[in-house]
Amino acid sequence: MRKPKTYRHLFFDLDHTLWDFEKNSEETLHHLYDHFNLGQLGSFSRDSFYRKYSFINQRLWDLYHKGKITQQELREKRFVKCLTGLGVPEAEVPEGLSEAFTSLCPTKTAVFPFTHEVLGYLKEKYILHIITNGFKDVQYIKMRSSGLDAYFSEIITAECINCTKPDKRIFQHALERAGITAQESLMIGDSLEADILGAMNAGIDAVFFNPERKKPRMRPTYTVTCLSELKTFL
Repeated sequence: MRKPKTYRHLFFDLDHTLWDFEKNSEETLHHLYDHFNLGQLGSFSRDSFYRKYSFINQRLWDLYHKGKITQQELREKRFVKCLTGLGVPEAEVPEGLSEAFTSLCPTKTAVFPFTHEVLGYLKEKYILHIITNGFKDVQYIKMRSSGLDAYFSEIITAECINCTKPDKRIFQHALERAGITAQESLMIGDSLEADILGAMNAGIDAVFFNPERKKPRMRPTYTVTCLSELKTFL
């Protein structure tokens, strides 16, 4: 691994990088399946419900990132599309399901292995920040619930500047908020497009967090498969 620059500020993505979105959402969706008696609406299991929701949710988030749907449309459509895709008539989709998910999921506390250990180590050497495309109202709850809020100085959400990663404006806004330059900054995230390409287009070096060991379509500045590896060069 190349010798790193002298960075002063580290920017982290939140979901899928620190906060374990998949584990927390799966736990939440299993709870909602039981609480709303969704099994009585069709012949699908809790796991089938989770898999269908995950597929629909990812597609809607892609549309949101491209500016084709709004935050409200994303929240309103995902459970309707999920359950109708499982054969439930739209009129039978339970009211309050989306609100229950939005209320419960951010309170879940699962984070990736070594998250707290690594952030505690890095906080002694760098100033840490968050840049997230997630919605402000839930991202703050996630961070408080999982004990992540204590590590970070600035929390930049897409709503702060009305654009999402990979748009370089959100990275430029983050640099301006912190009063720093791109050369003294480093971005860490799991998305090659949103985090890595977005940061590098803004002149910021980037660490690709790749726990699934995917073959990247581009060359990040650094790649790690576990957050603990950050301690080997930062």
